[in-house]
Amino acid sequence: MSRPHGEPHGEIESGGGSIMVLPRAMWKVLEPYHGMIYFAPEARVAFAEAGLKGYWMGYFASRSAAMGPVGPEVVAAVFYNFHPRMVARSIPDAWRFSSPDRVLDTRYRAADAALRRIFGAAIAEPGVEEAAHLARTAAEACDVAGRALFAAHSALPWPDAPHLQLWHAATLLREYRGDGHVAALLAGGIDGCEAHVTLVGAGGTPREAIQPHRGWSDEEWEAAEKRLRSRGWLDDAGQLTNAGQSARLHVEARTDALAERPWAALGADGCARLRELVFPLSDAIVRAGDLPMPNPLGLSWP
Repeated sequence: MSRPHGEPHGEIESGGGSIMVLPRAMWKVLEPYHGMIYFAPEARVAFAEAGLKGYWMGYFASRSAAMGPVGPEVVAAVFYNFHPRMVARSIPDAWRFSSPDRVLDTRYRAADAALRRIFGAAIAEPGVEEAAHLARTAAEACDVAGRALFAAHSALPWPDAPHLQLWHAATLLREYRGDGHVAALLAGGIDGCEAHVTLVGAGGTPREAIQPHRGWSDEEWEAAEKRLRSRGWLDDAGQLTNAGQSARLHVEARTDALAERPWAALGADGCARLRELVFPLSDAIVRAGDLPMPNPLGLSWP
């Protein structure tokens, strides 16, 4: 079968024998290792101790702190799919209660504490250091052009401990992919709320797992559904039509293509070894309950 223009190379077998392109497979295996920071109890406690008020202030401040004390417009722009008023409830107030440097330090300390709790003595195994080296090699191959959130995090110093080097690399790689996903959505004419509606319409994630966590009202959600129906992308039951599925698949294919660079640099063998090393770590995170299923990240797990 011919490959659509721009679709990433390197298809691999994933769970159940299905075919998955390499950038998507790498995202899926690495995302729990980064994503646990949004759910681990250590993070909530640490952000509160740093002066932040409530879960969402901790989330918006910690993820955007690498950019400095920016305003809500900048955060809403780079995060893309959160309602701006939800962002504005936390930013810029977060910078009155704390500071970007303090928040960043707190985030790394929380990640350290959570990973040590989850892995115990296994955190010192040689495979963690090898995985950190491979993931760092991939992350350092990324270009900052057009990748605002990735660029901000890439300017941060690398931690010394291997398990935190791996966490920092996973963070860089997911923000690099996320910046590309925003570009693909924007080019596809899909706004932040519509992106969620198409995800739900694809059947992968229930509405209740996304809408309350992104700040869109019922009226705004239904208006997005109406817009998508007018394009022929959504049926009356809220499911994607063939045209909607095609549009969504195009965005996902472009996202994968835009995320290909670090994995091409690491090479097929390096990617395979990194997946082998990281899967049991991410699996332990999921099994410990530090990345719930389903989740607002749209991530499933074998």
